[in-house]
Amino acid sequence: MLEIDLNSDVGESFGRWALGDDEAMMLSVTSANVACGFHAGDPSTLRRTCALAAQAGVTVGAQVGYRDLAGFGRRFIDMDPSDLIDDLIYQIGALQALARVAGTSVRYVKPHGALYNAAVHHHVQAQAVIDAVRAVDDRLPVLGLPGSVLLVLAERAGLRTVPEAFADRGYTPAGTLLPRNQPGALLSDPAVVAGRMVRLVTDGVITAVDGTDVKVDAGSICVHGDSPGAVDMAALVRQALQDTGITVQAFA
Repeated sequence: MLEIDLNSDVGESFGRWALGDDEAMMLSVTSANVACGFHAGDPSTLRRTCALAAQAGVTVGAQVGYRDLAGFGRRFIDMDPSDLIDDLIYQIGALQALARVAGTSVRYVKPHGALYNAAVHHHVQAQAVIDAVRAVDDRLPVLGLPGSVLLVLAERAGLRTVPEAFADRGYTPAGTLLPRNQPGALLSDPAVVAGRMVRLVTDGVITAVDGTDVKVDAGSICVHGDSPGAVDMAALVRQALQDTGITVQAFA
């Protein structure tokens, strides 16, 4: 039987500034990548988001990133590895406490934005993510791009790895994400996205921006919570998967 996890980035509002509809998104996803306050989110938002996940039976993961609220964590920062490790430990620990108070727990870790992209090829920063996870709890799985340095090093370190595909992002022929500033990087048609994800799970391929098919091994599918129409897209993706006989459930 085919099965897949459906995740989304949530908890990214800050103070009076709202981003996404976390409550509605919880109705479709099985895992929630909750911001940890460095790239987005504030303590009240994070606690509330964890509570929403607990009420909906959605698994909580720590989405860790650079200390970059102004850039939403989407700007690369060439950090000293020891500083990066400590920043990541701090973020995971903070979300663990807020999740516990909200009646749930952190079950996995996923880098965010520029850190996620850096960890695809940047050995030093990928290792920093792994060292931080191991320091906190080596039972936590790591979510990342298939074939990334992050997942390769995580496997070597004995961590469970979960390869991830992106529903609303364009792919290069090499199987990496198309940069956001390039045409075709962001997909907005829910029907097209749903069809792509069904094919991904059933055939193991996704169509790249040049029209070629790229093999993608995925245990989880991400729908970005801040994308236009994200809630409707997540709902349609889940429905399309289930209509095809695919079980949608959390990996952790």
